[in-house]
Amino acid sequence: MTDLADKHVSPDTVGLLEGITTTRAIRRYRDEPVPDHVLRDILFAATRAPSGSNRQPFRFVVLTDSEKAVQAKALIAQAARRIWGYKRETDRYDEGSGVEDNSPKARMARTMESYVDNFSRVPVLVLPCLVRYRAPAPMEGASVYPAVQNLLLAARGLGYGGVITGFHGPVDAELKTLLGIPEDVFIACTVTLGKPVGAHGPVRRRPMKERVYGDEWGVAPAWAVDPPGTRFTSAGPPRA
Repeated sequence: MTDLADKHVSPDTVGLLEGITTTRAIRRYRDEPVPDHVLRDILFAATRAPSGSNRQPFRFVVLTDSEKAVQAKALIAQAARRIWGYKRETDRYDEGSGVEDNSPKARMARTMESYVDNFSRVPVLVLPCLVRYRAPAPMEGASVYPAVQNLLLAARGLGYGGVITGFHGPVDAELKTLLGIPEDVFIACTVTLGKPVGAHGPVRRRPMKERVYGDEWGVAPAWAVDPPGTRFTSAGPPRA
């Protein structure tokens, strides 16, 4: 086994801005482990994130193939099926354009169905946590979620991918008992990681002018223009 203490951080495969604009939510993974040195580099990047007063209250529980990891994945998989089943019904994924096999709605439903069905077999499950040092506050997520984004961007740069979910919510207490996580620690989300089936690529969002304002709410500055060739999504709230 390589001595990680003697190994420098791996060079990434994309530039910073390209990585930001091409890091997709990856929900399908090859059936292969993520090497220890890759996990080291991804989590190293996560721990470089900023936090309030530089307290660095984030912690990461990384689960691969141990007995506890298998149990934790199975726990969250059960919750994932319930949450997705409810969302599929309430958001009417099987109605309207959802009945058209190649519609964005139908494709998303298939992707999510596959994701929850295979959740217990994801190569890596990460539980980003926040060690609370005061009562829960509206801004506390600012000290953990930047680290999660660093994690996903690092995975992208090294040829891997992942996605954030909140599927752990219904089994939060069981997870804490299983993994010895203190009661006052906040499990912020789950992140699944692996070698993508498929590929990253330019993400689609709404145009900048709908999201970036200048001196007045709702008024875009003249420079808020997307680069040539940018493709957009029709998702999101109704546009004025």
